[in-house]
Amino acid sequence: MKRLFLAAVAAALMLVPASSASAALTGEYAKFQTCPLSNVSVEGCLYAESTNGSFTIGQKSVPIVNPVVIKGGVGGPEGIFGPLTFYSPTDGVALSKAAQPVPGGLLGITAPSWWPQVLKDLFNETINNGFTGVSATVEIAGSPSLVKASFLNAFTGSGAAFSLPVKVKLSNPFLGSNCYIGSNSNPIQLNLTTGTTSPPPPNQPISGNPGEGGTIEEKIIFLKHNRLVDNAFGAPGANGCGGILFSWAVDPLVNSILGVPSPAGTNTAILEGTTYLFSATYAREMQ
Repeated sequence: MKRLFLAAVAAALMLVPASSASAALTGEYAKFQTCPLSNVSVEGCLYAESTNGSFTIGQKSVPIVNPVVIKGGVGGPEGIFGPLTFYSPTDGVALSKAAQPVPGGLLGITAPSWWPQVLKDLFNETINNGFTGVSATVEIAGSPSLVKASFLNAFTGSGAAFSLPVKVKLSNPFLGSNCYIGSNSNPIQLNLTTGTTSPPPPNQPISGNPGEGGTIEEKIIFLKHNRLVDNAFGAPGANGCGGILFSWAVDPLVNSILGVPSPAGTNTAILEGTTYLFSATYAREMQ
């Protein structure tokens, strides 16, 4: 069945009706509006939206409540069903910066006694003003060109469907605007699969799911209700928390709250949603 579906999809993507030239990227096609179609190497437009799941680092698990989107162009020497090169979308946002609320935030956390008084006063003032909430935003660590994608792997559950280096920004008035777990030079490396993971201990293997395959108007391929997982990655400690003046003191506090650095086999990423692939040939005809 999988081979028949792939063959049908490949045939659909190769056939471009002449009437499509007067259409536009609206409706079901609007999600591909930022596909970098001016790049002749782009053969397909990719849009993967996760609306459920969680991201666990060390001792903290953050549920996905705001959709996370990976989007851009893809292409490769073997076509869209072979190894793919990823091309950044025209707006430069390959991974949406969707802030997720961190359960508990800074509520119930007290300033360490060894902190200087000025820092303790700043922390207590932030807490007393009710600014206890913390949000976590997963961002690409470096260039979008570092993203790797394979629609074939996503469909078959073999190998990584998405590989990307990320960092997690923690936002709160006290933590400042540059508080991160991971960095461009020391990222969290995700290898998300719809298959079964092979993590080091103590994590046990978990299984993803390719979901249900189909097409929209025989032009867009989709895998809906899919489940992308990885629990074999490590996470470095915090950096930049509290700003330049106080990072030396606040970073250790964040590390103790989250339980980082956390080695490979102690962290988990689960993303559930739908992956779409649209022929760049169709898209160019529709513009």
